Amino acid sequence: MKRTYRYTASALVLMFLSVNAFAQDVKVMISGGFKAALEKLAPEYERQTGDKIVIIPGPSMGATPQAIPNRLARGEKADVVIMVGDALEKLEKASQTQPGSRTELADSPVGMVVKKGADVPDISSDAKLRETLLQASSIAYSDSASGRYVSQTLFKKLGIEKEVAGKATMVERIPVASEMAKGKYAVGFQQVSELLPVQGVTFIGKIPDNLQYITRFAGAVTRHAEHPDEGKALLTYLASPPSRAVIEKTGMIPVTSGDTAR
Repeated sequence: MKRTYRYTASALVLMFLSVNAFAQDVKVMISGGFKAALEKLAPEYERQTGDKIVIIPGPSMGATPQAIPNRLARGEKADVVIMVGDALEKLEKASQTQPGSRTELADSPVGMVVKKGADVPDISSDAKLRETLLQASSIAYSDSASGRYVSQTLFKKLGIEKEVAGKATMVERIPVASEMAKGKYAVGFQQVSELLPVQGVTFIGKIPDNLQYITRFAGAVTRHAEHPDEGKALLTYLASPPSRAVIEKTGMIPVTSGDTAR
């Protein structure tokens, strides 16, 4: 389909998309933290550009076959990756992305959920969060950045490593909230943007500020991208001012111009 115009709010998008006059399927490997935002932003982007966004979900890290680094390592194709910034940095060092294509997108705080209908605990302070976790019969956390923080740092900061060792479980690959909705665990932690879209849970809130862990999400064009210009144009759109309100509604903090990687 012939393009007649492109995203008018960004001259840079116009520049990138003028290279190719035909719509393309832009493959995006993306981890859960930014996925809700992309799903909300994709329809308008597709309407304006004619391109189709093909979403390939997977964790930013971990041992599962679906993890983005593992997908790329075995030769799966993508034009863009959007993932935890630290994990993206490893791909950059391994020359899996195109130099200079990294685009900072959003920061994501950690929050907690319980199954819908369960008692709502108080986690508004260090002491109350600590008591909630000690009283919980089971605790779930993700296999990505937020989960590593919860298991390796948060429990230690609260002084409850030994007390929760036998009841804290890492949930691999799938959203923690989806397991919470089934009643498999009493409380669950993950990035807020991954908790909010799931039905069947109650979002309790973010963990206290002094215990908070912020995960930076960023994107880049892959080294073997079939449509690198379209991939870069998409990242430019996602980082543009009109996209920030949508990103914020998903529970993330949009990155503004000049912000550096976390």
